Amino acid sequence: MKFKFYSLLIALPFSAFAQVPQGYWQQEVDYTINISLDTDDHQFSGTEQLNYINHSPDTLTEAFFHLYFNAFQPGSMMDIRSLNIPDPDKRVGDRISKLDPDEIGIQKVTSLKLNGKATLLEEHGTVLKVLFQDPILPGDTAHFDMEFAGQVPVQIRRSGRDNEEGVDYTMTQWYPKMAAYDEMGWHPYPYVGREFYAPFGKFEVNIDLPADYKVAATGTLEDYEGHWTKSDQESEEALDLQFEELVEIDADRRQWSFSAENVHDFAWGADPDYIHTKTPFDEELDLHFFYLPKYDENWERLPKYALQFFREMKNRFGTYPYPQFSVIQGGDGGMEYPMCTMLKGTGNINGLIGVTVHEGAHNWYYGILGSNEARYPWMDEGFTSFAEEEVINAIRRDPVENPHARAYSNHAFLVSKPEENEPLSTMADRYERNRTYGINAYSRGEIFLAQLRYIIGEEAFNRGMIRFFETWKFKHPEPWDLVRIMERESGLQLDWYYHQWVETTKEIDYGISRVEAGKGSTDFHLERLGTMSMPLKIRLYLRDGSTFNYYIPTVEQFGAYPEDDYQYQKPWAWTHPDYVLNLPIELDDIEKVVIDEAGFMADINRSNNQYPKEEGKEN
Repeated sequence: MKFKFYSLLIALPFSAFAQVPQGYWQQEVDYTINISLDTDDHQFSGTEQLNYINHSPDTLTEAFFHLYFNAFQPGSMMDIRSLNIPDPDKRVGDRISKLDPDEIGIQKVTSLKLNGKATLLEEHGTVLKVLFQDPILPGDTAHFDMEFAGQVPVQIRRSGRDNEEGVDYTMTQWYPKMAAYDEMGWHPYPYVGREFYAPFGKFEVNIDLPADYKVAATGTLEDYEGHWTKSDQESEEALDLQFEELVEIDADRRQWSFSAENVHDFAWGADPDYIHTKTPFDEELDLHFFYLPKYDENWERLPKYALQFFREMKNRFGTYPYPQFSVIQGGDGGMEYPMCTMLKGTGNINGLIGVTVHEGAHNWYYGILGSNEARYPWMDEGFTSFAEEEVINAIRRDPVENPHARAYSNHAFLVSKPEENEPLSTMADRYERNRTYGINAYSRGEIFLAQLRYIIGEEAFNRGMIRFFETWKFKHPEPWDLVRIMERESGLQLDWYYHQWVETTKEIDYGISRVEAGKGSTDFHLERLGTMSMPLKIRLYLRDGSTFNYYIPTVEQFGAYPEDDYQYQKPWAWTHPDYVLNLPIELDDIEKVVIDEAGFMADINRSNNQYPKEEGKEN
């Protein structure tokens, strides 16, 4: 796919082919950014020109920009929150409070004009409020001219200089960034700890650095051959690239120019020692790898696994639409950005593969499907974790039936601590504990999809995930947008599931309370012990070796499980704590009966899910 194609999508963001709700709109912002970095004192200055297209029906009299680097100052919201939360992120801890003036992050807008007129600026820590002389009317394109300056902080969280593996610069959240505006208004979230939400658009970024620095970034590099050429060595997995020295003998600086379209952020890393390799995925996509020499043993093995990852993601979740993806060593662990990821080298190849798969999958569930991560962190981390486990399971030698078992275990742990539990609808930064956030956003978000597949069946689920991607790519989906699609694909109603799993902390617990033998039949008395209702999949094993599957739907889903190998039973109403499953089989012929044998329902006590109960089986 040629990169020029995306300009059509930007020009016509609400194509007639897009199956989005009638009246849907989203804002658009196009950036041209120039930055010059002094690597001696880590100071930078730059200019930013923005074309902001107001697709909303609203007249705008103000705007907001994020100034993320200001979080890395003693007394910031990120600092104070880290000092007071019961379980602070160990990467942050009290480190911000101890920063010296030459170590802090600084981000200042020194000048900002809208359509040539001065604006009134109000800085509030990591957020800049801008008041206009003239409003931006619906349908208008407004032009902002900005000058900015700042200081790169020591590496603490995501961004910064000199990370613990020796990468000089991880430049993420580095420029004044327009906040998101949608049907709920502006979203000027302070940078406290969690992640991001921003409008899609174009980026043209020019980076001025000392000539020996090598840069990896979002987007495609203009004058690629002027920076990198093919080396004499070519491995089986990747093409090694040689850094091109400047022709000018006295030149001590050079400019790197990148462009990207249909993205909502721009990140880059820089180090004089980067090794750069490239592996083609197909004619439309190249995978790039940037890493320090001392980590080459693992990184040289990474490309073949990255290729497997992209193949699986394409088949299961949708085709990656950009012309490149870069895996860049940097940061403090693993963090996603459009068309790239920043991650540490890690100690072993399995760890490197795992973090690459997770952060790569974020380019689907964050990068291309740009949900509001502050309101719905589980759509970001949870959907990514689901994709990660599905892909890793597909490429491992011995796939398991339920690759999400760890997520279910984490959920059960959180349920066992009701004083810590909070609903998924909690905003990302407002969780009382980091552990609760982590289990909810990652594990329970992952289970949201795994259980959805359990409810509607694999075929409908797989169709729905592709349709969700194709419908909402380069847009900002909300949870019910996925629910609507899954309802269409399955023919089932699903709002009951969304409400219970996302908006409450109700727990699932079903069991077999007793069994009664009759003449030519057996009654299995089932009980709902938890407060959340779910359909049940039940497997019957006979002593002659045959098996039968039964599906008991909830009343409110108004339909049956769509796959043929399940026998449909009468629905179970959530108001009824008990249910009798009558099977026309003698009890003596039954070897066992199991509720949800594969473990895809988040039942918090599985010890009562089987008859006869397994000896020594505990929850």
